[in-house]
Amino acid sequence: MASAELNLLVDKLNLQVKSFQEGFEVLSNSKNLTDLARNFSHILRGNLLSINVNIFYKEQSEKDWRALYLHNKEAIKFTYELKPENILKINFLTDNNYKVAITLPMINSSYFGLLIGQKIDKKEYSSFDRVSIQIFLQLLDNAYQAYLNNKKEKELIFSLNNRVLQLNSLIDTGIELSALDKTESLLELALERAVVLTNASAGCITVYENDNIIKYLSFPPGIEENDLKESTNKLNTEFSLLGKTYKFILIEKESRAGVIEFDDTDKILLEAFARQLESAIENEHLHKEALEKENIKKELSVASDIQKKIIPEKLPEIDGYDLAGINIPSKEVGGDYYDCIELNDGRYALIMADVAGKGVPAALLVSTLNASLKSYLDLQIPLDKLAQKINSIIYNASPSNKFITFFIAVLNPKNGELDIINAGHNPALLLRNNGVLQKINAGGVALGMFNMGLPFVGEKITLNSADRLLLFTDGIPEAMNENEEEYSDERLEEFIEKYQFPKSSELIDALVHDVKSHTRECPQSDDITALYLIKH
Repeated sequence: MASAELNLLVDKLNLQVKSFQEGFEVLSNSKNLTDLARNFSHILRGNLLSINVNIFYKEQSEKDWRALYLHNKEAIKFTYELKPENILKINFLTDNNYKVAITLPMINSSYFGLLIGQKIDKKEYSSFDRVSIQIFLQLLDNAYQAYLNNKKEKELIFSLNNRVLQLNSLIDTGIELSALDKTESLLELALERAVVLTNASAGCITVYENDNIIKYLSFPPGIEENDLKESTNKLNTEFSLLGKTYKFILIEKESRAGVIEFDDTDKILLEAFARQLESAIENEHLHKEALEKENIKKELSVASDIQKKIIPEKLPEIDGYDLAGINIPSKEVGGDYYDCIELNDGRYALIMADVAGKGVPAALLVSTLNASLKSYLDLQIPLDKLAQKINSIIYNASPSNKFITFFIAVLNPKNGELDIINAGHNPALLLRNNGVLQKINAGGVALGMFNMGLPFVGEKITLNSADRLLLFTDGIPEAMNENEEEYSDERLEEFIEKYQFPKSSELIDALVHDVKSHTRECPQSDDITALYLIKH
């Protein structure tokens, strides 16, 4: 193998390892199976360069497949390719729209099924892709086991809490702990009550930070930690909070018959004391944080003001066209961005972008993207070259878990020609005057995800009279109601086909209203951003 090829392979493997590590962190924080599937699909899409990833699940082999995440609703018709077996099955297909069918058995006799379409660049899946698929399936398996463990842990904690509530002395201790505001006093009270209520002869709490002991307390006072550790009749537990680990040790439960073994109730009591102590310390920390809250609010206010200056208050008027846009952030500082920038040659750049994550870091990346676009657009370099330059800027300016999906369409208003790049963003929807709806997928991976010189493939189309173009972010199709049902791409497409208002602002207002009618009272989970263009 040539040296250049070897270096490229090593770079790709390093990226895969890094993506695997970051992916596990993302998947481990999934709230439910739907969230797990959505996060995993984003990981596969980014690494396999395929946007058509569909994930199914069944609890047992005799059950029907249940869709967890669908990029294409038609994928349901091809679940016959998913055949549950006791071993992992990866089949590469040639006779339909899906190139990979995967059945993954899980530890609890359930199954995940995946149908993956062709790659963005239309190339066949390489041997490296096949190895990558197996690696990321192992990631899904590990994340699912973590999900099951977390679920069982929550059930166990719930059961323990019910039993602990029956112990009046524990309730009294909790009340007293909540009244204290110094960590030293919290530790002393929790340790004393734990020793007394379990009838232990002695106990200690040791606090560690970076494996170094920063605090040690014993009851009765004066007992060395090693003396407690060496006991063969002991009970211990621990918890970690705010970078510190708190370890309890109790020894030699006393009774009228002498020293006896600790029982299950003693363990429940000790763990309950530990949880109460953890809550009390966390409340103390939150109280301190509250004192800093005003400063944080001021910083957010400044970031919000910066972002408001980036999002256009008024879009330019384009002769022969009607244009309207909207941005409704889910937080004080959002991660979506849209704009219409008039270029010095009379053309207009329609822009839509979505930063992974929200808050101040996302706002900073939006600001970087905005500044980069305004620096490069008037240079009139080809869009694919512009995308590569901005990709490099975003990659170097952002942490590894941040990237931007990006769509740009440069309009020549004289002839209706659009020059387009789609960098990992939702396909734009083009409704022709004859009622035909087209999806614009041209592009490459999201900005800032890789810096390997991957190409951005552009597309040119021409708008005819009465044609309509919608650019949007995933906050619209992924808006959820109380049943965790998404607004969906299908509903958005049906809406665009059905409602053809004479003014673009009317369509934007109606679309937002339709999304809100779907989510009802559920809080907005993501920014809602759209840009709508009508050619007269």
